[in-house]
Amino acid sequence: MNIKPQLEDLRLFCVVARNRSFAATARELGLSKAVVSKRIALLEAAIMEQLFHRTTRSVQLTAQGEIVHIWALRILEDVDLMGEAISREKAAPSGLLRICSSTGFGRNRLAPALSELARRFPQLEIQVELFDRPVDLVDEGFQLDIRIGAVREGNVIKRQIARNRRVLCASPAYLERCGTPLSLADLQGHRCIPIRERDQDFGHWELAGPEGLVAIKVSGPLSANNGEIVRQWAIDGHGIILRSTWDVSREIESGVLVPVLPQYFQQADVWAVYPSRLSVSAKVKVCVEFLEQWFAQTGMNEGS
Repeated sequence: MNIKPQLEDLRLFCVVARNRSFAATARELGLSKAVVSKRIALLEAAIMEQLFHRTTRSVQLTAQGEIVHIWALRILEDVDLMGEAISREKAAPSGLLRICSSTGFGRNRLAPALSELARRFPQLEIQVELFDRPVDLVDEGFQLDIRIGAVREGNVIKRQIARNRRVLCASPAYLERCGTPLSLADLQGHRCIPIRERDQDFGHWELAGPEGLVAIKVSGPLSANNGEIVRQWAIDGHGIILRSTWDVSREIESGVLVPVLPQYFQQADVWAVYPSRLSVSAKVKVCVEFLEQWFAQTGMNEGS
C-alpha cells in the first residue's frame, strides 16, 4: 500500500457500501457522481484492491471490500469517539448522529422530540430514517435505534426510555356488526388485522392476562406492515387490532375505537438500542437521556 487512505474517502466508501449506488451516494452527500467515482478509484489505488463489483444496476462489495468495510467502520467510529473524548469537557456534543425508528412512532413521537434536541444542541447533525422492518445497526451505519418491543440481538446496549403497552381495540361499528369477543379464543372467529412488527411473528399475538402469557394465532382478510394503515382500517370498521397505547389513546378517548378484552395487553416498551462500542459516545448518551426525559414529560408512560 503506497498511499495511505484518507479518512473522508473511507467515510464516502462506507456511504457507497450502505447505498449500493454511486448515484444515491452523490445525492446524499451533495457531490457529483463523477467525484464519488473518482474518490473510490483513489481509495482502491491506495489499498491496491478492487472494492466494488460495478454493474449498470447496482454496486456490490467485493470480498476484499467486505473486509475493508468492517475495518473502515471501526476506524471511523474510533476517530469520532476520540474527538468526543477530547472535546467532552470543552463543548456540547457535536457531529453526525444517525438514528432509525419505526414509521409511525418516528413520525408522530420521535420527530418532535428530535426537533427540540436539535434546538438545544445545534452542533449535532441529526439524520433520521424510518423503517417497518428489523435494522442491523452496524451494517446499515446507524448509531441509535429507537425501538418498540423486544430487543433480541446480542452485542448491543439497550436502555428503556418509556413504558408502553399494546391493547386490543376495534370500532363500535365492527363490534355491533360482528359481536364483542368475550375470550381470547373468540378472536380466532373474528376479523383481526395483523401487522408485521419488528419484534413480532406475523399473525401471532402474545398477550399477558389473568392466566399469564397466552399466545394466539389470528387472521383476517387485511394485513399490513405499517401501523398507521392498520389503525385506519380498524377505524373504518374492518376488524380488531393490537396497537400501542400511544397510537390509539386519542381514538379510544373519543370513542372512535373501543377497547376489546381490556384485561389482556402486550408489554411493548420503548428502547434506545446502540452498538456496545458506542457506550462512551457523548452524543449518543445525551440523545438517549434527553429522549427519556422528553417521553416522561409528554406522557409516554401513561399506558404502563
